[in-house]
Amino acid sequence: MSNDTTADIVIAGAGIGGLTTALALHARGIAATVLESAPEIRPLGVGINIQPAAVAVLTALGLGDALAATGIPTRAHHYLDHTGVTLWTEPRGVAAGHRCPQYSVHRGELQTLLLDAARERLGRHAVRTGMRVHGFEQTRDGVRVHVRDRARGADGLLEAAALVGADGLHSAVRARLHPGQGTLHGAGVDMWRGLTELDGFLDGRTMILANDERATRLVAYPISARHAARGRALLNWVLLASTGTPGPVGGADWDVPGRLADLLPHVSGWDLGALDVHDVFSRSTRILRYPMVDRAPLERWGRGRVTLLGDAAHLMYPIGANGASQAILDAAALAAELSRRDVPSALERYENDRRPATTAIILANRKMDHAERVVSARPGTGDDKAAELATITADYRSTVERAS
Repeated sequence: MSNDTTADIVIAGAGIGGLTTALALHARGIAATVLESAPEIRPLGVGINIQPAAVAVLTALGLGDALAATGIPTRAHHYLDHTGVTLWTEPRGVAAGHRCPQYSVHRGELQTLLLDAARERLGRHAVRTGMRVHGFEQTRDGVRVHVRDRARGADGLLEAAALVGADGLHSAVRARLHPGQGTLHGAGVDMWRGLTELDGFLDGRTMILANDERATRLVAYPISARHAARGRALLNWVLLASTGTPGPVGGADWDVPGRLADLLPHVSGWDLGALDVHDVFSRSTRILRYPMVDRAPLERWGRGRVTLLGDAAHLMYPIGANGASQAILDAAALAAELSRRDVPSALERYENDRRPATTAIILANRKMDHAERVVSARPGTGDDKAAELATITADYRSTVERAS
């Protein structure tokens, strides 16, 4: 990489947020280069949900058919207790009156879908792997992005009109913008996640959310249209259990292996009827374990010609399934602003639009997680708890819809 290489916009990170940003910019006639630290982009991870507002963005980018061919359009959320008793059910996506579906999808397959589209539309070299952004300096008219070519062991510069830090949990761009403000806040909850192939799962379009009186929570839903076409279900599941005290944590990674022996005690006494949770966990091809963490909202994201996007800007608890969706909405807002204003003004307006919205969701996620745990652990009848939990969920949905 030479020091006279130039690009309109440089995006650090080829995750869902970074790739969607590149596609959204391209749709508005703005060139972008995506720099990814990993030597190759592989379809890793487990399941996620994409909310209707974010699906609308992807559909407007011409990805609706590809998304439908990959994910499951979730029809309903089914809330249970740990004995299998139904507490309440709520419609989702189109069934709830939205114009677009809510999709449950494999994170890696969505990332691959976005990567293929980016390379097809922007060119094969628009997404460069093995390139780690480790610093930047701003000039009057642009940004000099410092990059390490990991394969060659060489450093280089990339001149750009703007730098977007979409480099996730361990963002190097954020660390430079906000040194000393990277503390992770843990909920005192560990999450075990996995994928299990089943003969089928309910109607094939329903998510279940089950809680017990220890505030242990199981979320499970099918994520693969390809499996459904064969009469099968690829079930994504996550078990959340209290394992510590809320507060600062030293670090977190998304790919740490988990042990079945650590997971099973949290569901002793569970009986969900047709869904044998012990069997589902034990037949998972891989189990991951990581703490539930977020970061305190920032008072501002960027400076001048540098900004943040997605988890780098607003890491949030995975409560309400909004992390990836908010990154997609960030991408659309950023591209819209850059298409009609000079760069510094565009980035400022982008942050003024998206920062209050994502801050509201970070705080709503914390509030809902705490409230659900308090209600679940309190003595009382199933009907009483169901009514309170339904109210908590409805209040949360209202907050998110106002913010989005």
